[in-house]
Amino acid sequence: MIYLADTANLNELKELFYYFPIEGVTTNPTIIGTENKPLSVILPQIIELVGNRMIHVQVISHKAEDMVREAKAYKAKYDLGDNYYAKIPVSLEGYKAIAMLKDAGINVTATAIFTQQQALVAARAGADWVAPYVNRLDNISSHGIEVVKHIVENIDRYKLHTKVLAASFKTVDQVHRVSMVGSHAATISHEILERLRSHPMTDMSLEWFERDGKHLYDVEF
Repeated sequence: MIYLADTANLNELKELFYYFPIEGVTTNPTIIGTENKPLSVILPQIIELVGNRMIHVQVISHKAEDMVREAKAYKAKYDLGDNYYAKIPVSLEGYKAIAMLKDAGINVTATAIFTQQQALVAARAGADWVAPYVNRLDNISSHGIEVVKHIVENIDRYKLHTKVLAASFKTVDQVHRVSMVGSHAATISHEILERLRSHPMTDMSLEWFERDGKHLYDVEF
């Protein structure tokens, strides 16, 4: 499973790219709204940080034709390549837009997925990634991990080219469990990524190493 950063905060992204093996960045209107900066200001800065890693940019339009026009505009304006994925919500118009964008040669991430069938329809429409929301499902007792598992199983069973990008996490355990059911990727907030990579026993071990060996490491470097 690969990790993506689910944030538009530039300081968080700089920190994550510095030390963590992040394969890309995902955004949506809510994440952009949290930063309270116009998309025209924040998106070029994110693109510069991302480099050739993946960038998933969600559209805000509602009609299929407008979604397509919006997604194409981002790709053209910022000279984005194959690392660019247009995030399309799985509304009625969204399913139509997914097929239209794929016909136009643009990568697609189908988002706001809450059921296995929504994911399967999006995959059949041509989506490269499907993004089920884990914690939001857990919050309504709908078992987000199980939904991810069923989506992965369907993709394998029907030999589809779509991959699963699990999203919406509140705990490290949720990330752990989606990795164990075969999710291809997870997009995770800075806070959860920080918790994921750290452990108090690791910190204690480092202290013990320094205490036990500092006076013996005499090789210059």
